[in-house]
Amino acid sequence: MIDKQTLKNLCLEAIDQNREAIFALADDIYRHPEMGFHEFRSTEKMKEAFEGLGLTVENNIAYTGCSAKAGQNNGPVVGIMGELDSLNCPDHPDCDVNGNMHSCGHHAQLANLYGCAVGLVQSGVLPHLDGAVKFIAIPAEEYVDTDYRTGLIEEGKLHYYGGKQEYLYRGGMDDVDMVLQAHLINTQDKNIVCCLDTDCDGFIGKSVRFIGRAAHAGFAPSEGINALNMAQLALNGIHALRETFRDEDKIRVSTIITKCGEMVNTVPAEAEMQIMVRGATIDAMLDASKKVDRALKAGALAIGGKVEIQNRIGYLPLHSSRELTAIYKENVEAYLGCTDDAFISQYVSAGSTDLGDISHIVPCMHIWTGGISGALHASDFKVVDREASFILPAKMMAMTAIDLLFDKASRAKAVMDAFHPVFTKDGYLAFLQEHSKLDFFDSSAL
Repeated sequence: MIDKQTLKNLCLEAIDQNREAIFALADDIYRHPEMGFHEFRSTEKMKEAFEGLGLTVENNIAYTGCSAKAGQNNGPVVGIMGELDSLNCPDHPDCDVNGNMHSCGHHAQLANLYGCAVGLVQSGVLPHLDGAVKFIAIPAEEYVDTDYRTGLIEEGKLHYYGGKQEYLYRGGMDDVDMVLQAHLINTQDKNIVCCLDTDCDGFIGKSVRFIGRAAHAGFAPSEGINALNMAQLALNGIHALRETFRDEDKIRVSTIITKCGEMVNTVPAEAEMQIMVRGATIDAMLDASKKVDRALKAGALAIGGKVEIQNRIGYLPLHSSRELTAIYKENVEAYLGCTDDAFISQYVSAGSTDLGDISHIVPCMHIWTGGISGALHASDFKVVDREASFILPAKMMAMTAIDLLFDKASRAKAVMDAFHPVFTKDGYLAFLQEHSKLDFFDSSAL
């Protein structure tokens, strides 16, 4: 039996020998950004990369995306995830002609995913482990472009707005016992290697339509029911609610008006809004969502109009597995020879990711690794340390997978034993359905 450190060394050597291929993949994905559920080219590139390692690839796993599984069938399955989608960031100097840009660094995640696969597969270590690794190139982490996704749902091509939700629905997670993932962030200090444990908000998305009655704005405004005024009053009501939100619940309510009226001399008959209600726990999300719905209905009531509120569970809060993170940290310390001051122990954010949904069913690691300057989602985002962004996380996740599956997968089994799922898959899908409903309020007769 080969000892564990020898297996790790073989894995590291394989990654180092293929670093130029890893860089090339990252650069190619970066130059061809694609928005969520549009990632057809990126999916094909990842499929080719996996097939180049001799892996059998499952394609279109969540409308787009692909996966490949390798290892033994006698133990746990460790999922390694990398996200495919870009953002629209038209003021970034590297954006494409459509304004799309990998300003969240998902191209680095794909480099990490491929590098991890290279290390574990080409090194020949997997036959010496008691379990398997599933390499997953997953679509649509960013909750954007919802009209396009609604269209796919109406056509029966999609069921959910997030890639991981769709993947779980289609059974992709049925054989996965835990998930490892790394994400870029500006650590603000070059001596900080990564942020370890992650706690993020979840959110509920709302599509809102106020329905009034058109009239001539000059000679007959009294005959109209102004939908814009309903929306404005609703916004004021939401603002007035903010003092009712507890600090520890990390509530954020983000609103935009997406449509309102056609002509200035006509009383607007319709106004449409998009809203995100974020919270640190499921209960906090649901409570704040009810309050926001009340404010929306109050706006309609004041003017005597109607409002449609389409509520959808966006993503659930993320609480990463401390047990998985501890193993990753051990590998960083051993590889770099660093101490506790090289880590930020916990990253708490009001942002959201659909890995939160998965983390309610199986243990998930979400490391924030360095190597960039600027801010995520912003025009100054830039990878400044290719080793830290593209190579180091690949090595650390590969070695973490070895730790988990070595010696009859004892550490993987310990992680699974320590985890207490909030939902089963069926319970999770039922929860999404229960809280994703159309609410119609008509005050016109009151």
